[in-house]
Formats: sequence, structure tokens, C-alpha cells
Amino acid sequence: MPNNQDRVVYWGTGRRKSSIARVRLVPGTGEVTVNGRTATDYFNRIPDYLQTLKAPLETLGLENQYDIVVKAHGGGLTGQSDAVKLGVARALCQLDPENRQPLKVEGYLTRDPRAKERKKYGLHKARKAPQYSKR
Repeated sequence: MPNNQDRVVYWGTGRRKSSIARVRLVPGTGEVTVNGRTATDYFNRIPDYLQTLKAPLETLGLENQYDIVVKAHGGGLTGQSDAVKLGVARALCQLDPENRQPLKVEGYLTRDPRAKERKKYGLHKARKAPQYSKR
């Protein structure tokens, strides 16, 4: 049975819009797995999403030292990739408290509070009003 000391796991939870991502950082080679699929496959080979979720690791120069394992649900791909980014940044803070300052300067530890505004009665959407008719 392998020793659990060899395989230390760091956790971080990220949220954005209505997306939630539970992120695990595992010592490895830099592979990213989202919901059991590779990140390239999950995010439809869109490089912006892949770059977004690896950004905190690249800031610290750790991109090839940790595997990222993610369980994400809710929202769309943009919200999920930003949620993963926040989760990775929080996990990196758990790894070493010294990592907090450079991540904070880059803005990776700030949760983006923007969410969909609710629809108001008398309007088509949150702010879109019916067409004005003078007569």
C-alpha cells in the first residue's frame, strides 16, 4: 500500500456566475482533467479558456509540477474556466502561504461578483423595456 505522505493533495473551490469548480492540485506533470476529460477536450480546444485556468500556475512558474483535477458544474464554459482559475489560486495558497502575494497582485484571488441580473416585471429582460409608442 503506497504511503499517503508521498501524494499530498491541495484543495481549492472557485465560483463564477453560476459555476462551481472543486479543484485538486496533485504533484505531477501538468495535466489538466475536468470532469474526467482532458481540459482541451472539455473546453472545446479554445485556447483562451485553457490559458485562463493555467494562469495562476504560470505566474508562480509551477505549470509542469502539478496536475489539476477538477469537478465543475453549473454555468457555461467561461464561468467554469474562471471558477477553475480561482480554485487553482486558492489551492496554491494552501500549498505555500508565500504564494499569496504574487497571486493577489495579479488579481487571481478575487472572486468576480458579477452575476446575471434578475428580470423585472413590465420589462422583457432585466433592463430591456417594451418599445415606446407615442400614440
